[in-house]
Amino acid sequence: MTDIDPKLAAATDARTAPVAVWKVLSELKGDALKDWRVAEVHNRPSAEERGIDLPFPLGWFALGYSDELKVGEAVPLRYFGRELVMWRGEDGKPRVLDAYCRHLGAHLGYGGRVSGNLIECPFHAWRYDGEGVVREIPYSSSIPPQVKRPCAHQWVVEEANGFIWTWYHPHGEAPRWELDHYPEASDPAWTDYQRHEWFVYGPLQSMAENGVDNAHFQFVHGTAGFPDAEIKWDGQRRSGIVSAKMGTPAGEVDGRIVNGQNGPGQAYTRFEGISETLLVAAITPIDKDRVHARFAFTQPRTQAEGPGAGLARALIRDICKQFDQDKVIWDRQAYLHDAIICAGDGPIMKYRRYYQQFYAEQSPSPARAAG
Repeated sequence: MTDIDPKLAAATDARTAPVAVWKVLSELKGDALKDWRVAEVHNRPSAEERGIDLPFPLGWFALGYSDELKVGEAVPLRYFGRELVMWRGEDGKPRVLDAYCRHLGAHLGYGGRVSGNLIECPFHAWRYDGEGVVREIPYSSSIPPQVKRPCAHQWVVEEANGFIWTWYHPHGEAPRWELDHYPEASDPAWTDYQRHEWFVYGPLQSMAENGVDNAHFQFVHGTAGFPDAEIKWDGQRRSGIVSAKMGTPAGEVDGRIVNGQNGPGQAYTRFEGISETLLVAAITPIDKDRVHARFAFTQPRTQAEGPGAGLARALIRDICKQFDQDKVIWDRQAYLHDAIICAGDGPIMKYRRYYQQFYAEQSPSPARAAG
């Protein structure tokens, strides 16, 4: 643990509330807090003013929870700066296409309906399969040859861990790695997901860097000190173990946070020390300066429904509170390619170099760490 001035440590103890961002959230409770998490931030600076010029990273990204899309249902989506339509055919499989009909440009997600395993345009009932091939035009004796071919951009779709995922690559290339599967997500001994969501107005990379920013845990989240972190890098994977003191009504306890990511869009965190918890974090970019974050929590039923239920619920509330605190900063944070890093910050620049592998499009190289 890094040595800290005792007066500074006391001023930022987790059992007190001096941290500046907490004041923004102090009056938000219940539904008001939930509304704030997904509300438009109207007075934020533009992406251009904030230097947000990063491409969308490639990888697996969540489009929604599996149980939110029923058989025979079609829904509009916007991710990766594109309008999309997602539907579940009679065979139970989810499919995704770019949303605009190749005929006269109607949006398939608004008024479109499922016909068997096809999506039907609300304008003239052209029917597409999951590759974007027009299979039926009910009023015509022929199908134009241009729409008998699959769309150039293919959306690979899979279901895992209670989510619907798609592989994103700006040039439509095939997946480079497989999704991770978490056994707790389908284990009857663990609870159904407790779900929380946010819209964050910043680039996904800035949010991801947070996990290796050791110093912010004290100054944003009020931990009693800077956490000890062990981080490993392996191809598209990153894993880490963070040890930190956690404040509770009974005093501080030693906590451990084991986290990992499989590319930029699929991540997990396991919390140990207070109440065992798995957090599945599904983070998907909407536009260059807007991200959809979904947190799905599951816990052992013996803890969540037993004598320790109150503590288990409190842990989830605290994790979400920390994300709220980060969001206050992320929503207006500039992105600095030439960020100046000092001793104690953590491996932020190493993380930026790791993250470069997820940009198929040109992205400025991260600056070297100072010192």
